[in-house]
Amino acid sequence: MSFDELPEMLRVEEAASVLRIGRSAAYDAVTQFEVTGGRQGIPCIRIGRTFRVPRRALLRWIDEQVGERLSETPLDAA
Repeated sequence: MSFDELPEMLRVEEAASVLRIGRSAAYDAVTQFEVTGGRQGIPCIRIGRTFRVPRRALLRWIDEQVGERLSETPLDAA
């Protein structure tokens, strides 16, 4: 399934699948996002007792994570 085929709002399990991480790790990350006021963790919104991960926010977060990692890696590293 391509990113364009993903629903606008993903369940945590679906976001975990996209990220290829476990369900528990994904729930820990969305909980971290909520507890830190959005400073850390996977972006999500709470609807009642459930979390949903907006597709656009997840893709933007992935881009940010990749960008941060690339800027931390020295270009001359072999």
